Amino acid sequence: MVRKVIVAVSTLNQWALDFEGNLNRILQSIQLAKQFGAKYRSGPELEICGYTCEDHYLEEDTILHSWEVLLALMTSPVTQNIIVDVGMPIMHKNCVYNCRVIFYNRNVVLIRPKVLLCDDGNYRESRWFTPWRKAKLTEEYYLPQFIVTATGQKSTVIGDAVICTKDTVIGYEICEELWNPQSSHIPLSIDGAEIIVNSSGSYMELHKAYVTVDLIKAATFKAGGCYLFSNLRGCDGGRVFFNGCSCISLNGNVLARTDQFSLVDVEVATATVDLDQVSSYRNSKRSRCYLSSLNTESYHRVHIDASLSNNMAGPLTAPIVWHYHTPEEEICYGPACWLWDYLRRSGQGGFFLPLSGGVDSCSSACIVYSMCNMVVDSCQHSEEVLSSIRKIVSDPNYIPTDPKELCGRLFFTCYMATENSSTDTKARAKQLSHQIGSYHSEINISGAVSAMLNIFALITGMRPRFSVHGGSPRECLAMQNVQARVRMVMAYLFAQLMLWAKGRPGGLLVLGSANVDESLRGYLTKYDCSSADINPIGGISKTDLKLFLNYAKDRFDLPVLSDILGAPATAELMPLTDGEIVQTDEADMGMTYAELSTMGRARKIDRAGPYSMFVSLTSVWRDIHPQQVAEKVKHFYRCYALNRHKMTVLTPSVHAEGYSPDDNRFDLRPFLYNISFRWQFNAIDKYLQNMTTANGYATGPNSITPSPPKPAAKPRQNKNMKGEKGGIVV
Repeated sequence: MVRKVIVAVSTLNQWALDFEGNLNRILQSIQLAKQFGAKYRSGPELEICGYTCEDHYLEEDTILHSWEVLLALMTSPVTQNIIVDVGMPIMHKNCVYNCRVIFYNRNVVLIRPKVLLCDDGNYRESRWFTPWRKAKLTEEYYLPQFIVTATGQKSTVIGDAVICTKDTVIGYEICEELWNPQSSHIPLSIDGAEIIVNSSGSYMELHKAYVTVDLIKAATFKAGGCYLFSNLRGCDGGRVFFNGCSCISLNGNVLARTDQFSLVDVEVATATVDLDQVSSYRNSKRSRCYLSSLNTESYHRVHIDASLSNNMAGPLTAPIVWHYHTPEEEICYGPACWLWDYLRRSGQGGFFLPLSGGVDSCSSACIVYSMCNMVVDSCQHSEEVLSSIRKIVSDPNYIPTDPKELCGRLFFTCYMATENSSTDTKARAKQLSHQIGSYHSEINISGAVSAMLNIFALITGMRPRFSVHGGSPRECLAMQNVQARVRMVMAYLFAQLMLWAKGRPGGLLVLGSANVDESLRGYLTKYDCSSADINPIGGISKTDLKLFLNYAKDRFDLPVLSDILGAPATAELMPLTDGEIVQTDEADMGMTYAELSTMGRARKIDRAGPYSMFVSLTSVWRDIHPQQVAEKVKHFYRCYALNRHKMTVLTPSVHAEGYSPDDNRFDLRPFLYNISFRWQFNAIDKYLQNMTTANGYATGPNSITPSPPKPAAKPRQNKNMKGEKGGIVV
């Protein structure tokens, strides 16, 4: 026998609370699915209202408007003669559930609530939703009166059920249910569901693209079946970039997928599968058959008078090899797509970036240039992207053909010099702006800095000095911070008025350039150029940014990036010596970026406090004395605690790293600490003493004799250090 079916998954770039736009994108995906011959269309999680509605889920309006969109979908001619499932919030018995609503020919067949909610990472679903804990049970759900009036249907089924067509059984799990140890697809497959549908809101995180694919392949390899995974893509109003990558898997092989990175709002992937291959595969797994024979609690089956199979559907879809992007490519394209969504949906006319000539600001610039390349490419086949860029540049006839020319319209960069700036960084900033085509300016803000210091001197009769000129640490810190904060004020002034000066409407979005390591360490001035509208690199480590620039150098033919990568990282806030830079970031911080990244991962990903981090790192850093490891860990935690308050005003950035210190959702901590950590540091000292007594700093086949302890490098008093004992960093 042969049971050929064509099924479709959808990747949609939805927008929270944009009910009209979301409706149109859903309709477009259904239309595409039908054009490909599909009899079943699945979409992403909460696609009707948009995933990132957050506390709007607590509003009755959000639920009402979702039902209104559902009615518009059900009554549209586009949705006839195809089974459609969509995502929306639904209230049942005064509790709101995250649901899939499956309908066919103007009839709501099933409401399937999410069984397990996600509260990891950036997710916080249990704040708004209730999980459906009645396994394999259903209840009657009475539809809203305006649905009854329009369709004549009074009620439907809500609960943990499956759909039974004339030729197959379809089961459901929603996003997190795939990731947890008791995934729904296992009991569903044992009970005979041949098609498993998963609607997801999964976001990008560097180095982890393989995780979802491996889970999907493993699900159908173990249990057999056809797995439909639909995911969101883009920025729908928050800090995450939804990852796309919707796919169709059969018996452990991936048959079709959508792109991970694209500016297209709607993408549909279809596959032609033979469901008899599912039954044959499962029957060959004898242990699975044994478990099926023991199953005494079947899912409630909701019947549809329809058939998915069409034996004239054409050749079966062959398996494909999944291409994974490198981390450098993910940095190149993910934040670029996020910037595009933010730009077109914010109604602004471009970006403004203070370009210092260092790795961080140049990384932000290259991501904008990557976005311009993607826009030019997309305009060749997407009327939607072309329409958006014409609106942004205020030219209804504009057709972008050159990324550099487009960059000149969208991107404004500015080198903001002081008397402490070097000619080298100025030259590198100018070269990069020329190579990417940005509209570049060079200004000197020393006059503004002096004016602010003059005001202070007028009131107090005192003038602060740098430490190299005899000033105290407090004075030196203030001298550095005033430069940094003037840059922020100038950035917003230029962003607000540059388009006005060029005769164009609107304003510019200010871009920040603080990386995830600097934020974690607090190596930034509160309300300096790290304060911006958005930050494309705020979730990315210094190490990965350098890898990205090395990739972008060849990908976009930007030779100046070699010089930028070879230059020492410096804030250029201290006076030069004979015209040369004497201040470097790593000397200021008292640790290298590599060490900072390692400790950051231990803190967040490994969930280590000071004591556990020290114990762990004595095994990782085996080439240095344990005493030095202890000093590094203590220094890290003091700096982290001292600067934690800065995270409360951190510029929104696209989430990318698993050890991000983002205060908004991902890394919830106090912002007022006792920075002495006496109890924790005493535990480190006791452990260190025991190691010394036992004379066993390192053990195992790769152990080495530790070098004698050296005095820890004393961090310089700088923009991220406290000025006096007990003081608060500003």
